[in-house]
Order: sequence, then C-alpha cells, then structure tokens
Amino acid sequence: MGKGSEDLGNKDSLNSTPVNSDTYPAWGKDVGECEEHFGVSREKGLSTDEVLKRHQIYGLNELEKPEGTSIFKLILEQFNDTLVRILLAAAVISFVLAFFDGDEGGEMGITAFVEPLVIFLILIVNAIVGIWQETNAEKALEALKEIQSQQATVMRDGTKVSSLPAKELVPGDIVELRVGDKVPADMRVVALISSTLRLEQGSLTGESEAVSKTTKPVDENADIQGKKCMVFAGTTVVNGNCICLVTDTGMNTEIGRVHSQIQEAAQHEEDTPLKKKLNEFGEALTMIIGLICALVWLINVKYFLSWEYVDGWPRNFKFSFEKCTYYFEIAVALAVAAIPEGLPAVITTCLALGTRKMAQKNALVRKLPSVETLGCTTVICSDKTGTLTTNQMAVSKLVAMGSRIGTLRSFNVEGTSFDPRDGKIEDWPRMDANLQMIAKIAAICNDASVEQSDQQFVSRGMPTEAALKVLVEKMGFPEGLMKASSSGDVLRCCRRWSELEQRIATLEFDRDRKSMGVMVDSISGKKLLLVKGAVENLLERSTSIQLLDGSVHELDQYSRELILQSLHDMSLGALRCLGFAYSDVPSGFATYDGSEDHPAHQQLLNPSNYSSIESNLTFVGFVGLRDPPRKEVRQAIADCRTAGIRVMVITGDNKSTAEAICREIGVFEAGEDISSRSLTGKEFMDVQDQKNHLRQTGGLLFSRAEPKHKQEIVRLLKDDGEVVAMTGDGVNDAPALKLADIGVAMGISGTEVAKEASDMVLADDNFSTIVAAVGEGRSIYNNMKAFIRYMISSNIGEVASIFLTAALGIPEGMIPVQLLWVNLVTDGPPATALGFNPPDKDIMKKPPRRSDDSLITAWILFRYMVIGMYVGVATVGVFIIWYTHNSFMGIDLSQDGHSLVSYSQLAHWGQCSSWEGFKVSPFTAGSQTFSFDSNPCDYFQQGKIKASTLSLSVLVAIEMFNSLNALSEDGSLVTMPPWVNPWLLLAMAVSFGLHFVILYVPFLAQVFGIVPLSLNEWLLVLAVSLPVILIDEVLKFVGRCTSGYRYSPRTPSVKQKEE
Repeated sequence: MGKGSEDLGNKDSLNSTPVNSDTYPAWGKDVGECEEHFGVSREKGLSTDEVLKRHQIYGLNELEKPEGTSIFKLILEQFNDTLVRILLAAAVISFVLAFFDGDEGGEMGITAFVEPLVIFLILIVNAIVGIWQETNAEKALEALKEIQSQQATVMRDGTKVSSLPAKELVPGDIVELRVGDKVPADMRVVALISSTLRLEQGSLTGESEAVSKTTKPVDENADIQGKKCMVFAGTTVVNGNCICLVTDTGMNTEIGRVHSQIQEAAQHEEDTPLKKKLNEFGEALTMIIGLICALVWLINVKYFLSWEYVDGWPRNFKFSFEKCTYYFEIAVALAVAAIPEGLPAVITTCLALGTRKMAQKNALVRKLPSVETLGCTTVICSDKTGTLTTNQMAVSKLVAMGSRIGTLRSFNVEGTSFDPRDGKIEDWPRMDANLQMIAKIAAICNDASVEQSDQQFVSRGMPTEAALKVLVEKMGFPEGLMKASSSGDVLRCCRRWSELEQRIATLEFDRDRKSMGVMVDSISGKKLLLVKGAVENLLERSTSIQLLDGSVHELDQYSRELILQSLHDMSLGALRCLGFAYSDVPSGFATYDGSEDHPAHQQLLNPSNYSSIESNLTFVGFVGLRDPPRKEVRQAIADCRTAGIRVMVITGDNKSTAEAICREIGVFEAGEDISSRSLTGKEFMDVQDQKNHLRQTGGLLFSRAEPKHKQEIVRLLKDDGEVVAMTGDGVNDAPALKLADIGVAMGISGTEVAKEASDMVLADDNFSTIVAAVGEGRSIYNNMKAFIRYMISSNIGEVASIFLTAALGIPEGMIPVQLLWVNLVTDGPPATALGFNPPDKDIMKKPPRRSDDSLITAWILFRYMVIGMYVGVATVGVFIIWYTHNSFMGIDLSQDGHSLVSYSQLAHWGQCSSWEGFKVSPFTAGSQTFSFDSNPCDYFQQGKIKASTLSLSVLVAIEMFNSLNALSEDGSLVTMPPWVNPWLLLAMAVSFGLHFVILYVPFLAQVFGIVPLSLNEWLLVLAVSLPVILIDEVLKFVGRCTSGYRYSPRTPSVKQKEE
C-alpha cells in the first residue's frame, strides 16, 4: 500500500494524483504546502474519482492479516501428540507383521492388512475432525475480531460523511477527530476546532502522559515524539476536536511498522488461562490412564511370554512377538480412546460458538477468556445513563428567571425523543431576552447534533447535549432574526444561532469543574463566554442573575436558595438538571480571535485555568432532562438478585436524581431507608471502613462519582475477592473498565477509548444484555463441563472394560479397531452437540461459581468413577452373559444355538486344550454359521465374535445414553428432557446409524470383526445399557440434595488477609 508508488501527476493541481507519501515529511511543512502536495482542500476534501485512483495506488487502510496456519501444518499438528504417535507406530508395526507373518494366528491374505489399514483410516478421520474443529474456532475468533470495525468522519466531494469505514481512507483525505476517537491513520493536523488537542499515544511511543498537538510544523528530522503536528493511527484523542489530513495508511503508518515487528516476534497467541487449566487436566489424565494401560499390558504378559521352571530356575522361554504387539495395540488404542486429545480445540470451539450466541444477544465479546470470567461474576457496577436508562434524553422542564428578583418561571416540555416535532412547550410566551440567552447557550455551548436516519432521529455526540438542541428547536427563534432554510434542516434554529454567534474557543468539559464553556464573537462585536454545567457548580461561580427583560442584578441569598430548592424538587422527580450562565470574556481575551499566536491562547492550553476563566458568571436559568429507565431493567436486576449477583450503580449524576431512578428500577425498594446505601463519591472516600460498606447485601448507589472513585470502588471489591463487571461509555471510565475483571463498554454511546479498554461491548447499551451475557457465560462453562463429564465417564468405562477383561482372564471383548471406532463415534457427534446445550432452567438461580473452582470437583469425579465402572461392568458383563446364560431378564438368548460354558471355564479358557470331552455346538449369526468341530477351543477365539459384538454395541449404546446424562450437571431428565437439545438427538441418531452400518454391511462387519444382532440380542443391549440413566439420575438427586453443602456461601479469600 503505497510502496513503490511513483509520482503520477502534477502536485500543483488539486485534482491530480499525489506523489508517494512514504517519503514526504508532512510534519516539517506548513498546512498549505501539505494540502498542495496531497492535492486537496480542507473545505471540499477529495472527489470520488480521485479516491478511486488513490485506492489503486495505496490499497485499503488496514493492517496486513498474518497468514493463517497452512493445511499441511494443521495436519502435522494433529499428530503432534505422544499417544497418537505411539498408535501410529503400533499401526506401522502391525502392518509390518501382517506383511511378514500374515498366516500366523489364523489370518490369511488381505484380511491380515485390514486392522492396520483401519487404524490408519481412523487416524486420518481423527485428524480431519481436529482440523475442522480448529479452523471452525479460528473462523469464529476472526469473526469476533471483525466486530470492532472502525469508522471515520470524512469530507468527500464537499460533503461530510459521518460514518465512513476507516479502511476506505486514502492519503489526502480530510478527517474530523473528536474527543474519544481512535485515530484511523497517520495524519497531519491542519486545524484545531477546540482550543486544545491532546492525544494518548503511549501505546506507540511509551509516553506516560497525554501529548498536546498543534498545527505548526516541526523540524523534518524530528523523532516520533517530536512530531507535535502529527497524529498517529491507533492512538486516542483524549481532549479536543480537530481537522486532519491523512498522510499514511495501512502498513505505512507508524503502528503498521510496529505491527510488522509484532508479527515477526510472535507467531501465535498465548494460551488462555482456561486452556492452560484444561491442558494440565489432560496431561494429568494422560499419566493416570497411561499407568492403567501399562498395567493392562503387563497383566496379559502370560499370553505372549511363557517359561518352564527347571531346577528352580526359569528356562525354555517362549515369546510371541505378534501377540505382544497385539496386546500393545490394545493398550495404546485404549489410551487413545480414553485420553481427550481434542479437548482444547473442542473447548475453544465451544467458547467461540458461545460468543456467537452472545453476539446474537447484542453482547460482543472482544477477549475470549472473559467468557469464562462472566460465569463467576459476583458484582455488577453499572453506569446509570444509557445502560439502566434508554439514553433517549429529553428536556421535560425549563426554569427561567422571572420579571423581578426572587421569582422563577417554569415551563413543562413535552416529548421523549430526539425528534424536534415530538411535543411542544406548554404555555410558551414570546422569546424574551432571558429565554434568548438560554437558547443561545444551549445551541452554541454544545458539540452534539441530531440527524434523521431511517425515519428515526438519532443523536451524534452526548445525548444530553442533543436534547438541548432539540429544546432550542422547540423554543423557536426570535421574530425577525430567522432566515429561510430548507424544510429538511432538523436543527435550523441552532444553525442560525451559530451564524450569529461565532465560536472562537472551547473550554472542554472536565469532571473537576463540571462545566463546559465557549467563547463567541457576536455579530454585535461583543465577545461573550457562554457556560453550561452542573447547577450547583455554576451557582458557586455566579455573582449575578439575568431577569426576564435582560437586566442583570446581584445574586442574593434568597434567589440562590430559591434556585437550589427548585433544583432539589426537580431532582426528586428523577430529572437531570443543567444550568446556564454567561459573562463577558476576561480582559486578556478582548482581542482574541482563536489564533495560536495570540498571548491569551497560552491560558487555554492548560485546563487548570478554566475554572478561573469561568468566574463572575451571570446565571440565566436551568433545565431538567429525563432519561426514562428501560422497561426490562427492573426484571434484570431481580434476576441478578436471584443469581446471587449484587448490583451497584455508580454515576456522575445528581444524588437525588440517581436515587429516584434506582427506586424505580428496583435497586432500592420504594419505602426503603437508603441513607447508608446511597453516598456520593466524596462521602464514600471519607468512610472509615470502606470494605465493610461495600459488603452490604442488596444494592448500593454512588452518585457524583469521579473516575478515581470508580477505580477505587472496583479495586476494593477485587481486593475483597469479588469478581467485578464494570460498565462505562466515556473516556473517564476507561481506567475502571481496564481494572475490572470484565470491562463492559457501550457500543452505541461508548467512545473508542472505552471500547478499547473493555472485554465486552454491548451493541444495544442495555443493562439486561449484561445479565443475559452472564447467564450465557454460565451456560458456556456448563456446556464445557458437560462435554468433559460425558467424555471422561465414558472413557473411564472403556478403561474399566479392558482392565476387567485382563483382571478376570476372560477373552478380549474388543479388539483395537473396535475401540478406535467407539472413540470416533462417541467422542465425535455427541460431544460436539453438547456444546449446543440450552442453559439449565435454574442457571440464574444458583450463586456464582468461584473463579478458582476446578473443572472437576471431588463429587463430580466420584460420579465419573461410578458411571465409568458401570460402563466397564456392563460391557464385560454382557460378554460373560452370552457365554454363560441361555436367558437374561426374560430375554431368550438361545435362538442362535450357541453352547453355554461355566464362568470358571470362561476365566480359564487358555487351558481349554487340556479339558477332556469339551465340545461346542455350531451357532448362527445373521446368514453365517460358525462351527467348531475341528477345534472346539476356537469357541473362545473365533467364536467370541457374537459376544464381542454385544460388548461393542453395549459400549456404543451406553455412551449414547450417557450423553443424555450430560445435558445437565444436576438437573433431572424430567425437568430437562432430551429434546431440549435437538442437535444431541441428531448426533445420537448419526452415531447409532454409523454403528448399524458396520453391523449390517457384510464387508464392514468383516473388517471390524463383528456380526449382525437379532431383535432379542438388541433387547439385551438395551436392558444392560439403559440403567446408566437411572444410576446418574440417583447421583443427580443426591447432588441436588447436597448442593447446599457444596455451594457454600461465597467467602472471599482475601478477607482473611490482614488489612
């Protein structure tokens, strides 16, 4: 993008294609030179044709995306596991043995190669599944990263485009930046709209403080810190507004160069804490099952290694390498079946799918690990405006000065939206001097605007300021001063005021003085300072008042108390109040015209001077604005209480206003004494035992809170062991958002600074979305546990089955190919489907889990062991039943004509050749007949095919039913029936269908060493498999009865620390 470009046009022409911007030192040139070089004027911007030409030269304004993992590398990664490599080695050994010794053990010709080929095939399928899971997770993560699409306000073809995607910017574009914006490209500052401009560029330069910017050029050899007239992509405007000229885009920007270095230094993201925990769990499980596998192999040593004792010493050793490898394959196949190699990838997919669900509920997760943290949130610290309320601010009352000292006029204002035609002002008189001054301040001391979009009126900027502009439109304009304008002009009165009173300087709002001021140059030639802000603060700095006729009188104590009493009454009605005042500009600004070279300009560079400039004011009136609570918030707060989550409201608003809203939404009850629960930020800082105050049950309110108060509250809560979710929308909220466990930014009203500091963005700015996200977070965590619960209990069953077979000495029930098939079928579709489990019905009725809780508690492990042991007993038991019983539970098993043996004979089948008179009858399986006249002892080798098929079918069936148990950790199937997750039912059908295919397709049945089953034999399979549901239902019942002991009240660990 831009590299290798050449000078394709004449730089003297405004419509020419510019020279390559890579080498142009815009910081060392005057603004006029820069505009000439880039072929643009700040008034008109670039033309559409010129933009298209430059797109061809410079490309899109975006950072290069790192190349994804190649498919070849992904395939290799699937085999980057010790046990998979061992299995691969076992398959190779088996293949070699089949090649050289195919006739040993009764296998002939191509049949000898079936087993190693199937092992290879299943390994390949496992790799394909792993690749699919990882690419799915990667795509989901990429989609999440694309949620944060940057936008820019750009001048094109003489028209301001307010929401142009930043990637479409080209060198030469004219861009407007506002406080809170993230800079979309490297740009030259060409004009300041505000008196000061400061940027936070520490992420790029390492500077700890915000840097002031200017329009003046600097030395061409200046380093990046010295380029005071440049703003860089990725940095953030923390103070002021300006107009800039794009000089570099994409990878040619300073941040693009840093991005290149980062890509070189780190090719992969660090594992999340959750993934590390899962990996540790998998490794521990590997060790345990590895030992069991070794034990299984050692128990079977007698089958491939034997010797005779001569004179007390072992002699005449006999070793069967092929049988040794066979049992080695059993042990390794067992390990592969039992160890969850794909667990991290499945969990990542589960998290990614969960974030998609959250996105559908307007919660956009920026950082994947925060999904886990959401599930254990104990405290939500919420801003009020825009989160608990609609953020559709509207003035509902206007209070102006009366005709004499000690009198006030009050007007009710209709309407609740940003539509100027929505309602009117009741009993509105002609515009007198006092009302004109109120309208003038509301219109000009204001950075917001209102636009009509899709039949709706939306605010651009702070909703409070937008509501003031709507008020000005409802107030109208004095007769004789209004010019004709187009009917589509939404804010025509405000624009007329701006024409009459030219703004020359802005004293930006800050949290200390709680006001904003502008200096204006009136058409009358007089310069005024117009101020709006918190009524109490303006009164403190006011010395006079303006009456109805425009006359100015001293602000006496009676008038001050009258205004404060009216303010109090309005605040009790949940109205947010803003006052208006003005004064002549200080003497030093009498000739100020906005120029940076004027001596008085230096005072505006330091915001600490603003309070002294805004002094000796004349108070003119105030308004009350209403921001109605969202309808769904009251229920959401009630849900939080039920879920054991405390809600704290932290707002910069007036105390009484905030209290009224909190009572309305259910943070406080209607008649509740809240004297100890509602404090201002300053009052809280003076509390002796702050932690004890925060430990109070129920809701808390902190009003008039400053950024440092928010940070301190979050810090104290975290020190006390709470898991804190913090909401915010402004630049001032960023520190607390960063400090909180979960920072939640507002997607509509939130600044880019707040979004960058957050872990999650609310697309609809709605508090109930946070509550829904917490429930989704709990559900995602439960689904991960469901997968682990299902997988581990099933895999323990497979281990138990092989271990019991070896311990009892009976013939092997299942061969390695069958075990691998079970692994593929059971750990595939059902495990994935469990990620779609709906949340438990009582998920938001349980207290939050502790953040340090392990994935598997002692109780859950006990349940795993019980279920696993039953799986082992059932699979081995059905094998024994077929050999030793004609019927079981009334099910006739004699129809195939097989012979019965005693359990003792079955357990000592290796001694069959020494049994005198041992004979067995032939039996049928499907269309096949198995006869053992020549060698009756083959009944325990070739003849076990029916019993082995029963064991395999029981294992498949029991694990399918066990997946139903995993729908809920403690919830019964009565309250959460199987059809709540139709994907699981589909997955079970697929798994059963695949099993039927290998049973009833002759070729596949021969490959897997199984035979078709009759109806009675399927009844036996079901009879042995279904009890797994009853066993787990009993365990769940015990779990529900003892949940009070296991879910003990949360006692923060840090409370025990000495403070």
